Amino acid sequence: MEGPSEMGLIGENFDAGLMGRMRDDEYESRSGSDNFDGVSGDDQDGGDDQPQRKKRYHRHTPHQIQELESFFKECPHPDEKQRLDLSKRLGLENKQVKFWFQNRRTQMKTQLERHENIMLRQENDKLRAENSLMKEAMSNPVCNSCGGPAIPGQISFEEHQIRIENARLKDELNRICALANKFLGKPISSMTSPMALPTSNSGLELGIGRSGLGGSSTLGTPLPMGLDLGDGVLGTQTAMPGIRPSLGLMGNEVQLERSMLIDLALAAMEELLKMTQAESPLWIKSLDGEKEVFNHEEYARSFSPCIGPKPNGYVTEATRETGIVIINSLALVETLMDANRWAEMFPSMIARAINLDVISNGMGGTRNGALQVMHAEVQLLSPLVPVRQVRFIRFCKQHAEGVWAVVDVSIDVGHDAANAQPFMSCRRLPSGCIVQDMPNGYSKVTWLEHWEYDESGVHQLYRPLLSSGVGFGAHRWIATLQRQCECLAILMSSSISSDDHTALSQAGRRSMLKLAQRMTSNFCSGVCASSARKWDMLHIGTLGDDMKVMTRKNVDDPGEPPGIVLSAATSVWMPVSRQRVFDFLRDERLRSEWDILSNGGPMQEMVHIAKGQGHGNCVSLLRANAVNANDSSMLILQETWMDASCSVVVYAPVDVQSLNVVMSGGDSAYVALLPSGFAIVPDGHCNNSSSSCNGTMQKGGGGEESGGSLLTVGFQILVNSLPTAKLTVESVDTVNNLISCTIQKIKGALRVA
Repeated sequence: MEGPSEMGLIGENFDAGLMGRMRDDEYESRSGSDNFDGVSGDDQDGGDDQPQRKKRYHRHTPHQIQELESFFKECPHPDEKQRLDLSKRLGLENKQVKFWFQNRRTQMKTQLERHENIMLRQENDKLRAENSLMKEAMSNPVCNSCGGPAIPGQISFEEHQIRIENARLKDELNRICALANKFLGKPISSMTSPMALPTSNSGLELGIGRSGLGGSSTLGTPLPMGLDLGDGVLGTQTAMPGIRPSLGLMGNEVQLERSMLIDLALAAMEELLKMTQAESPLWIKSLDGEKEVFNHEEYARSFSPCIGPKPNGYVTEATRETGIVIINSLALVETLMDANRWAEMFPSMIARAINLDVISNGMGGTRNGALQVMHAEVQLLSPLVPVRQVRFIRFCKQHAEGVWAVVDVSIDVGHDAANAQPFMSCRRLPSGCIVQDMPNGYSKVTWLEHWEYDESGVHQLYRPLLSSGVGFGAHRWIATLQRQCECLAILMSSSISSDDHTALSQAGRRSMLKLAQRMTSNFCSGVCASSARKWDMLHIGTLGDDMKVMTRKNVDDPGEPPGIVLSAATSVWMPVSRQRVFDFLRDERLRSEWDILSNGGPMQEMVHIAKGQGHGNCVSLLRANAVNANDSSMLILQETWMDASCSVVVYAPVDVQSLNVVMSGGDSAYVALLPSGFAIVPDGHCNNSSSSCNGTMQKGGGGEESGGSLLTVGFQILVNSLPTAKLTVESVDTVNNLISCTIQKIKGALRVA
């Protein structure tokens, strides 16, 4: 079994063990690494005349400890089958594995209790020190003006104003603490000891407490924020240095702004819980009982708009879906609360995600009560659908043991025109998921998506797909999450799939998968024109509105060939199911029917790395002209996958020398490639015999869909190896003809008009 390094295959920042952040100490190394073998019944009942046999001390090897620790991060409570597998693989007895996990869980619990005790002692020491200072100040009053003994009854105008301000702040503090009681589900004292605020790079600076009346420093203690959740005040540094959120107000407005965000988060959480209830009247079952329709009238009666009325011209899109996923609740919550991990878990959906500000990191070392401001770009793989750019708050709360909820809701950015995106044509109403732990590391996830967006920016070809909820709906998030977690489970497995006929080492497989991950990510950015990569849009009237052409100059990125890179993409309707289109495009034996790189002959699959149960979810290495291998110096790296919402085929030619380095476990970041490929989605037109529009198709795309599909074709080519060269019209015509020719060949092979 591979350790945490395998977790980086989906995301380098993925942290499956929430408790692994604590510093190891002597107690931890002994309790987690050493064991005493058990004493048999004969040894215990030997009688007084037989000396009791001493317990035999056993120390695990470093390799055994590493493997056990890696498994503990994923599953702290292994079942009998998992313990037996570990004991066989590590050369230990089953009871030794059982005792190790018992000791490790006990040690973790003790460590957390010790950490909480340390924090409580520190807080107690601060209170004692503050109490001593106050007693000393009361016994020896000093005049602020002359420095001499103060005369009772004399209060300066400045001190009088400060006392008035303090009284107002105490009222504000009590109000926030009342909100906090509801926010955290437990009482918090309004007299929480204030802690120092960050002095630089803070997303929400505090004016009061640094300069008082007349410009002089009058308040020696920073303003208490009222919500000390165990790891400091809410005014933490922003997650991205140099990025200043639009919420950055000064002075008293900080408390008001944050209070408004807390109110909004609580309202959004309440709405999420009501909308995800199984028998909620907010959802109406279709006649066949397979599809849910959002009840707009009931929603209007049940909720008042928490972010204002719907803008004119916007349409509403609301869906929900439930699925079983191979991930535990803590790992999923940690992934959702980290922008990088969230984007890596949903690579084809999240073009870019940033943590703008952290209001609360949670309490007790967990994400319970965590609240943060985020910016994200959500995409559908087509140039005909605008990227949804949204700024929102994300709030996480634990509702019971093993039950978590994470909710998003848009926030107003109108007062921050400098940081506003060029098109903010959508709003994210309370959306998110409820996660409930299931046996053996699984979890039940109920996902809710609720958007309002401007439909005028969407091409007519894709409007049925979006209005049906398939494009950005809840079932797409569930399908992607299931596929990614299944891939992660396969890659974490100690055994290699029987479909994997390669002789690659684990390091070689990791490097190949990281290279394929980068290739697919670059393909998505070229299709959707997100801000993840700096593309310049070209407006050429001869190409029409359906074709999107962009260019960028690469000077110092080793992952691309230097020069001018041209990206072109378009989408067309196909009168056949996406399953049929996907099977045709991923088949290397049929590649010569549409790919000019195949040189007119068949291709052979040299490497196959499975990423899912279905054969189509994999990373492959293809070789052209397989009949005469000595004449072929070009290899094609290809990634294909299919789930209940989308199918993707992405490929890029790579030279043999670079791939040899990668397959031997070398760094894949220096392999230059330009991806091309296809994305296929259902067309959104449902009939009574089709369940494809509500996401109930068989897992992995095994079911056949009726109706047509939407095919997106994207190419990236190097038009000039000099970054200073000028882009010519001939280069644009070349890539346009390449896309048109490819589409015609695909239609001809599938025998469609």
